[in-house]
Amino acid sequence: MNGRLVELAVERGRLRERIARQRAEIGSELVPLRNALLVTDRGVAQVRAAVDAVRRHPSIVVAALAVFVVLKPGRLWRWGRRAFVGWRAWRFLRERLDQVQRFKLKL
Repeated sequence: MNGRLVELAVERGRLRERIARQRAEIGSELVPLRNALLVTDRGVAQVRAAVDAVRRHPSIVVAALAVFVVLKPGRLWRWGRRAFVGWRAWRFLRERLDQVQRFKLKL
C-alpha cells in the first residue's frame, strides 16, 4: 500500500510539472494577444472618456455642430450619412454577436 502512495505522489509531481510547463507555454504564446488587447483597452478607455466629456458638456457639442452647419452644411450631410452607416453596422454586429453568444449557450 505504501508503494502505491509513493507512485501516486510521483505521478502527481510529474503532472504538476507538466501543468506548469503548459501554463508557461500558453503565457508566452498569448503575449501578442495581450499587447493587442492593451491597445484596444486604451482605445475603449479614450472613447469612454470622450463620451463622458460630451455628456458633461453637451453645450460644447451643440456649439461645434452649429459652427459646422454654418460653415459647411454639405459636410454635415456627408458626415451624418457616415455616422448613420456606422451606427447601423455597429447594431448589426452587436446583434450577430448576441446570436453567436446565445448559440454557444445552447450548446
